Amino acid sequence: MNTDPIADYLTRIRNAVKANHRVVEIPASNLKKEITKILFDQGYILSYKFDDSTVQGTIKIALKYNKDTKESVIKKIQRISTPGLRKYAGANEMPRILNGLGIAIVSTSHGVITGKQAQRENVGGELLCYVY
Repeated sequence: MNTDPIADYLTRIRNAVKANHRVVEIPASNLKKEITKILFDQGYILSYKFDDSTVQGTIKIALKYNKDTKESVIKKIQRISTPGLRKYAGANEMPRILNGLGIAIVSTSHGVITGKQAQRENVGGELLCYVY
């Protein structure tokens, strides 16, 4: 029984990056699928595949590395809001990650979106994680 599936998802990605793995496999959920789509759209992962052959399903993520230095594109992936301490931000209070170079992933009433998109749509929500 996992009490914080989002933290588990981020930790699996973080561990795979540190071990220089090319692919990481993670148990699926709808929220994890949305976060994966955002990471792909923002260019932090190479590709992903949703495998629904089992009851829960899995997400296979191909991690992205720099060709020259063999260094991961994801420098840091950090959980912000936890089950014990939820963190919320309004549309005008969205944090700037690494002076605009990173992204904040936010769960809003409009779905799971980036912090910049939340500001454009003028909605606030729960800060799930920071990626840079």
